[in-house]
Amino acid sequence: MAIYHLSVKAISRSAGRSGTASSAYRSGEKIEDERTGEVHDYTRRSGVESADLVLPEDAPDWAADRAALWNAAEQAETRKNATVAREFEIALPEELPPAERRRLALDFAGELVQRHGCAA
Repeated sequence: MAIYHLSVKAISRSAGRSGTASSAYRSGEKIEDERTGEVHDYTRRSGVESADLVLPEDAPDWAADRAALWNAAEQAETRKNATVAREFEIALPEELPPAERRRLALDFAGELVQRHGCAA
């Protein structure tokens, strides 16, 4: 029997988190945080099934670069307790094939992008 789960968490500086670190971890990539100079390298992380970016139609070309996008998000917020991103954790049934789970996740992200004009 499939069990559904959804949780939304803030990526906030007051909790010691950053958008660049979170993005690097979820995508299994290496991203340097230009604000702090810290390098977040998760290239050895396994289990990343998909690392897609969903952007608004009018997004500039540079936004397709994950490191540039999340560094811009970090620089846009100046407060020390700023929320720089939100994490949506969705558990999809393992009975669905991986391609269908990916499609559902991209559809959900597309709805968020269209509704809020953000990147996902």
